[in-house]
Amino acid sequence: MSANRYPIFVREPDVQWAESMVTANNTVDLTSGTSYLLFTADVAEGGYVKEVTVRPNPAANTAATVFRLWINNGGTIGTASNSAIYKEVSIPATTASASAAQFDIVIPLDLPLPAGYRLFATLGTAPGGSGEFTAVAVGGKY
Repeated sequence: MSANRYPIFVREPDVQWAESMVTANNTVDLTSGTSYLLFTADVAEGGYVKEVTVRPNPAANTAATVFRLWINNGGTIGTASNSAIYKEVSIPATTASASAAQFDIVIPLDLPLPAGYRLFATLGTAPGGSGEFTAVAVGGKY
């Protein structure tokens, strides 16, 4: 039986995001290429990420890609042992439309993060043209 029998709650909501995600990164350890800082846990108490929502820019076409989430221990991302891939989600190609809404891709995480840990995102393929993605992390600070 766990020593902590009481639930933990966030002390305040925390919403962070990365905009204009346009560059591909095919590294397997996050040590090079373009990465997007998506969420930083509180430096004293840590944080919690409930979910990440990814959206294409509705005004531009995008190529199909893979959206990857990486957990970083707060250290430099240039050191492979400081980061680990956590989730991957396929994103289909999109076509700009003024009459039909673009889709949301919601990635449920329920992820507690220790103090100073960070969540990074990368794209496997560049969206192309003027296409871009926005990712929003919804969570809280402990």
